[in-house]
Amino acid sequence: MPMSQAPIARIEPGDDPYRWLEERDAPEVLAYLEAENAWLETELADQKELRETLFQEIKGRIRETDLSLPVPWGPWLYYQRTTAGDEYARHYRCPRPADGSLTPDSAGEELLLDPNELAAGGFLSIGAFSVSPDHTRLAYSLDTSGDEIYQLFVKELASGEVTALPFEQCDGSMTWANDSATLFFGELDDTHRPHRLHRHRLGEAGATLVFEEDDGRFFLHCYRASSERQLILLLNSKTTSETWVLDAGTPEGTWTCLAPREENHEYYADHGRLNGQWAWLLRSNQTGINFALYHATESEPTRAHWQELIAHDEARMLEGISLNAGGFVLSLREGGLPIVQVHPEGSAPYPLQLPDAAYSLYVQDNLEFDSPFVRLRYEALNRPAQVRQLELATGEQKVLKETPVEGPFDADAYVSQRLWATAEDGTRIPISLVARREALGKPAPLYLYGYGAYGESLDPWFSHARLSLLDRGFVFAIAHVRGGGELGEAWYRAGKLEHKANTFGDFIACAEHLIAEGYTSRAQLAVSGGSAGGLLIGAVLNLRPELFAAAIAEVPFVDVLNTMQNPDLPLTVTEYDEWGDPNDPEVFERIKGYAPYENVRAQAYPAMLVVAGYNDSRVQYWEAAKWVARLRATRTDSNPLLLKTDLGAGHGGMSGRYQALRDVALEYAFLLKVLGLSGN
Repeated sequence: MPMSQAPIARIEPGDDPYRWLEERDAPEVLAYLEAENAWLETELADQKELRETLFQEIKGRIRETDLSLPVPWGPWLYYQRTTAGDEYARHYRCPRPADGSLTPDSAGEELLLDPNELAAGGFLSIGAFSVSPDHTRLAYSLDTSGDEIYQLFVKELASGEVTALPFEQCDGSMTWANDSATLFFGELDDTHRPHRLHRHRLGEAGATLVFEEDDGRFFLHCYRASSERQLILLLNSKTTSETWVLDAGTPEGTWTCLAPREENHEYYADHGRLNGQWAWLLRSNQTGINFALYHATESEPTRAHWQELIAHDEARMLEGISLNAGGFVLSLREGGLPIVQVHPEGSAPYPLQLPDAAYSLYVQDNLEFDSPFVRLRYEALNRPAQVRQLELATGEQKVLKETPVEGPFDADAYVSQRLWATAEDGTRIPISLVARREALGKPAPLYLYGYGAYGESLDPWFSHARLSLLDRGFVFAIAHVRGGGELGEAWYRAGKLEHKANTFGDFIACAEHLIAEGYTSRAQLAVSGGSAGGLLIGAVLNLRPELFAAAIAEVPFVDVLNTMQNPDLPLTVTEYDEWGDPNDPEVFERIKGYAPYENVRAQAYPAMLVVAGYNDSRVQYWEAAKWVARLRATRTDSNPLLLKTDLGAGHGGMSGRYQALRDVALEYAFLLKVLGLSGN
């Protein structure tokens, strides 16, 4: 039976009246979350047909049965295949054709892993998927609840025999040594932080502790270098890093520290060839916040022997480096856009030329080091993702695969633009925007997305689902606010800690600019963000609720003050470098001044849809639940306020591809309803 009114959460006396919602698995808590889910279905009951229409429409654009671009490695091609009706892609390999083609031979095809069978209709996330260097074994890890705690498995590819490794609290990583019999894996502590590295030899009982990180700010990661000759152990906080390396051929050998940690020194190492010799290449901020590039010999890799290869540049950020036998590729950021610069072995460097005003571009990881090619992934707001093959020596690019859009689609029917808003302090804030040509020139419904944390860059991306909004007259825009990394390290630092208010002011400035320039109106403006982007949405709704007609907050980090005061929660201590430590009274007051939960006021808010994952280990489900409860008790409006808690999912939402599309259809139907649009 449909509910007649929204659930009202019980209020307890004290500073936090909804703290009781933090009692995980308590019957009263589960009953409240289920009541909120039921209320959402009641409120959106008239959208049921539209939700199904949107789901079928979005699904119809996706090639349900498709083959990923095969990756050559040694004697094999490795690839995935999706099949209509299945939630997950299956993993395969086949013998590598002698003619060098990338066309799989179905006659010799081997099924490596079928996640559909493993999921059995429930949640499933694959962590590691790592074939041993001799191609005889597959190491993989599975999360079956969404809490990002993984079970480890090894499969013998010749016989199909699967062994579950007897280890608990694993972070999901699995790294092979070159003997194809030794694995390194990470263990989580009580706060969900990877803090121990273990070594396990197949066939032996137990594992050997290799490294333990005691500083709660630091995460531990182990991976293979590009050359496949070295193993790398990275220990890093938000501001500092330390790297240890080991010859991959001697898994029981001694690890070497490249540079002992020094506060605010970040460096990242990879191993490959330089001028015909095995060498280490290191990206370090020791001479400037935008990073410089250094090199060292394989035999003398420590900091005293680093030599500068490319100097620090105030105008552009060195974000990453990719190595193979043919040279190296730098990932740079300049003017808010990603730039790729190629350094072929023995030849002059050159930049890549790209066709769009706003785009996403990065070097994809390749399994094979000895290759004259690298692969690039390129996409724009109006251009589906392409995997391009770049020949390092010549600069020749070849599109190997473009993500297909089924049905009628013309990229030229959509216009992609780069705009600039101006913040209160005069800083220019970039906006990426896409719309059908006919939607421009008059105020239109506009979906504005933001994040603004951790130095993460929201480079423009193509979305099959988004076409359902664009084709209904929507404009889609991304606000590249401070706190992200779009304009380099300084841009990030200008939106964190004591400068966090810049993130919120920048987003408001972008919204006001889009209204002032006639792209939209207040009555047509919807905003959205997830996780730390949910904090952004919560903060701007408290500051300027009248500016927006609708808001979507996914797994929102809105109970910031309480979370940051609880060091027993996952990730809290590691977050001090991002938000500050509230044990400092000044920091406490600063966070209290913007925390969305604490600053809910008796005012009118726009229509809101809030989404949480019950098993989310990064942003606990109760942050969304407490926020909605306080909003419902405090606000002065009667606009829709809906909470959806996925009781079988984590931070990333439901795991299957069709389940994810249904979630998008629900969000789009909500927007069409609250903005008064028919959806036809």
